[in-house]
Amino acid sequence: MNKQILILAGMLTVLCPGTESFAQQPSYKVLNTIKVEGDGGWDYLAVDTMYNRLFISHATVVNVVDIKTRKLLQTIPDTKGVHGIALAYGLGKGFISNGKDTSVTIFDLKSLATMAVVKVTGINPDAILYDTYTKKIFTFNGRSSNATVIDAATDKVVGTIALEGKPEFAVTDGKGKIFVNIEDKSKLCEIDPSSMKAVRTWSLSPGEEPSGLAIDIKNQKLFSVCDNNKMVVSDIASGKIISIVPIGDRVDGAVYDASTGIIFSSNGDGTLTVIKQESAEKYSVLENLSTQKGARTIALNPGTHHVYLPTAEYGDTPVPTAENPHPRAVIKPGTFVILECGK
Repeated sequence: MNKQILILAGMLTVLCPGTESFAQQPSYKVLNTIKVEGDGGWDYLAVDTMYNRLFISHATVVNVVDIKTRKLLQTIPDTKGVHGIALAYGLGKGFISNGKDTSVTIFDLKSLATMAVVKVTGINPDAILYDTYTKKIFTFNGRSSNATVIDAATDKVVGTIALEGKPEFAVTDGKGKIFVNIEDKSKLCEIDPSSMKAVRTWSLSPGEEPSGLAIDIKNQKLFSVCDNNKMVVSDIASGKIISIVPIGDRVDGAVYDASTGIIFSSNGDGTLTVIKQESAEKYSVLENLSTQKGARTIALNPGTHHVYLPTAEYGDTPVPTAENPHPRAVIKPGTFVILECGK
């Protein structure tokens, strides 16, 4: 009898929610490390679900990697100070924001050949977004507190939107609303892409200096990852703060996987915070995956549920000078990689 009780108790330990064994679910891990040639810094990257490619901003070029073979396919040149890549499938075009020469490179999505270069109406175009609702491209210009609007069909600049402060990442609901984090004001701004005007802002306090932004269109929620180790969940309709979730340090990116209800926060301290959406109002941290220092930006492949994080190895930090009081650590040559993470 005692032996039967022990067996039953062991079965309950395995099967019942809330027990220690039940909590030991499959965790996320670094599945592959993709080596990419070239040196220099990086910023955003984008998953191309049509042609199974990964576009990676990398110093003065955009590297294009085959997602299946994990091999470099091609490099789009002459993208000085590249920040982001936006893909317009219906038009067969891609758009790249070039921060150092205040321009957007337009390329053919199939051949990857450059089609045109368009100057923007601001300084340092950073995040870039294609809005399917209006078929417009929006560049968010970090040093001029505005956004440039380009007609994606004609490649012509059609407007400039004044913003309250320094814009960071932006998302669209595909139904006539765009949202962008205002980093230096710790706010979220709503833009009407049709009228090309900022129509509403709200505070993200206690979040500070938001960078990465993701959207849950179904439940009408926004996820702003902030510099003070917080992810702020806000309601689109009311602007109300729904939840505050702890994340890693030096964050720069966030993505939401709608089919799994998982939000990822990519943190430059070398962690990936994995957050579960328990409900539209409740969120909990599943784990903080150890990645690699500098892996601060992120892209999601919705088909495989894998995420991609660019980074490299660092050497010593130069001694501060009057000309460069806050020097960055030197990137070691030949160490640039993309970390592919998933279950």
